Amino acid sequence: MSTAPLSDCIALRVALAARALPDGNPAPLLRALLAALGEPLTEDKLARLTVKDLKTAADGLLSEIDGPTLRQALSCLKGEDGIDAATAIPDPQPYREGDLPNSIRVACASNRGERLDGHFGSCARFLIYQVSATEARLIAVRPASAVVRLTVDHSAGRVALIEDCNLLCVLSIGGPAAARVVNSGIHPIKHPQPEDIPVLLAELQQVLAGEPPPWLARIIGRDSAISTALAGASFLAETGETS
Repeated sequence: MSTAPLSDCIALRVALAARALPDGNPAPLLRALLAALGEPLTEDKLARLTVKDLKTAADGLLSEIDGPTLRQALSCLKGEDGIDAATAIPDPQPYREGDLPNSIRVACASNRGERLDGHFGSCARFLIYQVSATEARLIAVRPASAVVRLTVDHSAGRVALIEDCNLLCVLSIGGPAAARVVNSGIHPIKHPQPEDIPVLLAELQQVLAGEPPPWLARIIGRDSAISTALAGASFLAETGETS
């Protein structure tokens, strides 16, 4: 079992490749890669990888996956998906506590640029925003590669990356991981499809500027006796919804 962290580039490729596989779990893929290529995983080693290598590695761990699916995953591992996934990552802006009164801190699971397009357990990074009714400011970019491990549950390390946040926006999150997030005082929200983060945050700003539900009003320090229903706002996703 590997305990060495992956580089951000390799972790991103593995995360994207895992998303192409049936269960989306990066752990079996990592086991197969290490069995086939050894440590450390590098771009040169991935460039020499074949579908046959993936099928036969680790006693055939991935052998039941069909060829076209493995070829798609292999394309991601080699960086041949036609998109430079590391480009257009915005630079964080300076922030001191109290700069944005009545604001909320939001973590967005991201793989490419300023996009909400990541799953909690496999995203390449978390983009951290401080959001008020009048401003949304990127304050940190936190790579998740350091917590990609060959373990059944690496959610604790990912929760630690965002433990100072109030909201977590993801495409999906498993039940145990969602429970860990909630127990850490973070409100997880699943978005139905990839979205440009500025668009998503603009929607949140409208909620903050209007009549936020009581749980959100408490976070930003506003007393509220407002109804919990905000018709049409995607930010009403139930905390307990984890499917």
